[in-house]
Formats: sequence, C-alpha cells, structure tokens
Amino acid sequence: MVKIRDIELGEFPLLLAPMEDVSDPPFRALCKKNGADLMYTEFISSEGLIRDAAKSVQKLDIYEYERPVGIQIFGYDIESMREAARIIERTNPDIIDINFGCPVKKVTCKGAGAGMLQDIPKLIKMTDAIVKETQLPVTIKTRLGWDDQTKFVVSTSEKLQDVGVEAISIHGRTRVQLYKGEADWTLIGEVKNNPRMRIPIFGNGDIDTPEKALEYRNRYGVDGIMIGRASIGYPWIFNEVKHFMETGTHLAPPGIKERVEAARDHLQMSVNWKGEILGIAEMKRHYTNYFKGIAHFKDYRMKLVTSYDLQEIFDVLNYIANNEHEFEFA
Repeated sequence: MVKIRDIELGEFPLLLAPMEDVSDPPFRALCKKNGADLMYTEFISSEGLIRDAAKSVQKLDIYEYERPVGIQIFGYDIESMREAARIIERTNPDIIDINFGCPVKKVTCKGAGAGMLQDIPKLIKMTDAIVKETQLPVTIKTRLGWDDQTKFVVSTSEKLQDVGVEAISIHGRTRVQLYKGEADWTLIGEVKNNPRMRIPIFGNGDIDTPEKALEYRNRYGVDGIMIGRASIGYPWIFNEVKHFMETGTHLAPPGIKERVEAARDHLQMSVNWKGEILGIAEMKRHYTNYFKGIAHFKDYRMKLVTSYDLQEIFDVLNYIANNEHEFEFA
C-alpha cells in the first residue's frame, strides 16, 4: 500500500498531473470517475493568492468527491510561499504540493517553477519553510534538473526528504528540454532505488499507453505514475492502465456515445464553474482528443471549436450521439 502520511493511495496509484487551464474541478471530476487515485489542482501563484487575485483564489476550489486532492503552489519568494501555504491550509486540502517543475518562460524567468532548479540551496530552504509552516503533508513536483549539466535530482531528492517532504513526482526531462524529445526515466529510477529514500517516488513523462505504464513500472520500480497530457480529452486512460496492469488485457475503448457523454458533462461543468464564455473557450483543447481517431469528423470538430453558442455546441454533440452510425474509427 502506497501512503502519503496516512493517505492510502492503493498498491500502485495513478496521479493526475497538475496542468494549467486543464486540471480544473470539471476535468478532475471526470478523471476521478475514471480511476485517478490522487489529483492535483492547476498550479497557483503564491503572489496571486496573497493579493487575493480572483483567478488564483478560484483555483482553491476543491470538492469532497475529489479526495484525496492536493493544491499546488509556485513562487520565488520564500515568505510569500509560506503565507500562501497558510491560506491554502484553511481550504482543507489533503496535501500541499510545491511546483519546482513548470518550464514555462513567464514562470521560470522569475525564478519560480523549474527556475528554482538553478538554486538548489534556496529550493531546499523554501521547502523546509513550507513544511514547518503547515500541518499538511508536503509533496514536490520537479524535473531532472535545469539542463544536462545540472541533473541533480538524486541528491536533491535526498535533501527534500531530509526536510520533511512526504512524496516526490519527477518529470523525466530537464527544463531546457521543455516537452521535447523522449522523457528519460533512468534518473527517476535512481531516485526510487536509492537506499536512502523512504518516501514514495512517482514517475512522470510520456506515459500514454497501458503497455508503457506497465513497462516503466517494472523497469524503474516507481511507486506510482503521474499522467498529464495523455489524459487531456481522454480521462479513460487511468482505468485502462489499471485494467491492463491487473489482467494483461485491454479495456474496450470508449465508443461514440461515451465520448459525447464525457464531452457534454465536461462542457456543462466548465460552464457552471467558470461561466459561459470561459467555460466554452477552455473546452476547445479537449474536443480533438475526445473525438480522436474518428473518420470524417473534421466538419463537426470545426463546429465544436469555433462556436461560442452553448446551445449550438450541445446540438452538435447531441447530433453525434444520436447518429453514431454515421461515424466510425479510422
């Protein structure tokens, strides 16, 4: 049984990665329904929380059905991060996660996210301060290093454990790589198999099939896997991985009606949570994956991604569901 303090996550948990403008409550609800064991919010700016910025505060929304759920924060100023942890604790999540992995330039140029990998002593000092500030378990999301010359994740993980971190998720790329090339799990395996390490180590990067999840579990010995991009528009990935690991066989992929139902529920929840304009806009990135592989679907996809009329979008989705005989997988 993998545990973060007293939070039981199962024998081999699958985690939903924190993804900006993706891992919101509507999407997390679908992933939970489809087998995610632990989920994290979109990352939240510590400075935004302290200023009471509306977008940052809204990201604190968590719901009972999601548990266990972690709220993720990022920032560069240690005192601001401590204050943000205090604010987060009042919302009663199960975990506080610190983002030391985001590679986006607007984050790293301020020294936050993966930018902290350029100053490991400060990264450890910040983590120590947050662990001491909160009663909640603290976990970390990070990368192998800033670049090929600074892949210090093995020694850094030891130091993070020493200051009280209770789990670490590692993306198998450096910041300089962004999301290019193939994720290298070799160092993730070294962290996990380091005899000094006692806490759960979760691997992240390029897990997009059940076969790969099983192969990487067996090869690198990680305690669980964090799935990000492969879940966008395809929340079924979690149950598909679990089923394959347990049985060696594949679950039947979702059919047309199941895909439409998920997209429709996702859209409705997004509109309810964000309002109609933003809810419709942020759903656009999901439609391509919801209906990936369906032949002759281009015209319908164009209607879904270009319309800002909620009823029109629902009409298109209903038409697809009611006329599934017209559609087939390529």
